This record gives sequence, structure tokens and C-alpha cells, in this order.
Amino acid sequence: MRALARSLSAAAAVMLLAAGCGGAADGADGAEDNVSLQVYAAASLQEPFTELGEAFEAEHDGVDVEFNFAGSSTLVQQIQQGAPADVFASANPENMDKLVEAGMQSAEPVDFTSNTLMIAVPAGNPAEVTDLTSLTEEDLHLVVCAPEVPCGAATETVEQAAGLAFTPVSEEQSVTDVLNKVTSGEADAGLVYVTDVTKAGDAVEGIGFPEAQEAVNVYPITSVKDSAHLELAKEFVDLVSGPTGQQILDGYGFVGL
Repeated sequence: MRALARSLSAAAAVMLLAAGCGGAADGADGAEDNVSLQVYAAASLQEPFTELGEAFEAEHDGVDVEFNFAGSSTLVQQIQQGAPADVFASANPENMDKLVEAGMQSAEPVDFTSNTLMIAVPAGNPAEVTDLTSLTEEDLHLVVCAPEVPCGAATETVEQAAGLAFTPVSEEQSVTDVLNKVTSGEADAGLVYVTDVTKAGDAVEGIGFPEAQEAVNVYPITSVKDSAHLELAKEFVDLVSGPTGQQILDGYGFVGL
């Protein structure tokens, strides 16, 4: 009986060990199934893309969509330097062209939406800004985007179209930074996108101007050639450019093409 008991105990130990090994293997397999899709997108896309990421995750078990939101020129530079991006969405064609010229896209970029500039002022408009001409007043604290980022290039275009010369107190690397300085009261006015005024709600007031139509920013998107998850990257691009993506983007004030 003692021998039988010892045999049974040994058998049980072997079974427990096998079960333990099987559990570890399953855990490893589960970890391998988790995929992180890296989406590099212009700062102005943060709200709609966050919602699109949630929609994509809901349709793809085991996939986490992670975003890097920044100025388009910063993002393309990061990708060119080897950052592990799977998808790149730019706020203008010029920065996408840099990726294409380097041969780093996996497919022809798709233009998926557009945006225009608007003057943003703090709630109540304490500086009494009325139009673009107001932005040239000597005592007005104006903040704009730097020329190398899409919102800055658009600012230069409307400035030239209006025949004006702005003297901003600072030039920011993303439109989000411009908006933050307006909402915090550091600036009397800033040139941002219509969508930024929309998302800021009651914190700012928006003032339109006709010259904005001279600088419509078209947004292209593509999957990155060296993506570790190329098929998923292409599916995300399809989601953005398809009906679901367009509906979400429209809801945030973007204008379809």
C-alpha cells in the first residue's frame, strides 16, 4: 500500500508539473497574441483618432492601438530616425511627401479629411479681436505655429493672402500648444484649426476669416513600409478613410474630401 501510495503521489506530482508547464506555455502564447499598433498622427487628430482607436480595438481582439500625437514635422523626423511607427497621418501633404521621398511608405498615401484655420481667443474676448487685422496690433499677444509645422505653413499663407505681417510672441511646434496658451490666458489670440476651437468648447471663442480658404490643409495617411504589423496597419488606414472614420471625423469638425 505504501508503495502504491508513493506511486500515486509521484504520478500526481508529474501531472501537476505538466499542468504547470502547460499553463506557462498558454500564458506565453497569450502574451505573444497581444499586438501593439503604433499610430503616429498629427496633434489636431487626437480626439477623433482616439475614438477610432477604440473602434479598431473593439473589432480586433488582442490589439492595442497606441498613439503618438505631435506636430507632423516632428513625427516624420522620428519615423525617419527609426521610430517603430505602423501608421503615419499628417496634417499636410508636404510632411507626408518627406516619408514618400524616403521610400518609407508601404502604399500610396490616402487623403482622408481637411481642416482650416480660425482665430481662437479666450472666453469673453478680452482683447476685442475682430479679424486678422486685429492680430497685427502692437500690444496684442499673438501665438502661432512654427513655419515648419502644417498649421504654421497655413498661417503664413493666410498672412500673405491678407497682405499682413504678424509679430507673434511665440511660435509653437504643434497646434495643441497654441491652443493651450490661449486657454490658459498666456495669449490674447492664436491661430488654430476650426476643429481645435470646437474641441475647446466654452474655453475659447472662434473668429472666422475669409482668407482661411486660401490655406485648406489636406490630411494624408499611410501604413509604414517597415511596420511589424503591416496588415493591421492597412486595416487601420481603411477604417480612417472609410465610412466609420469619416463619420467620426465629421463629428469633430473636420471636412470630408
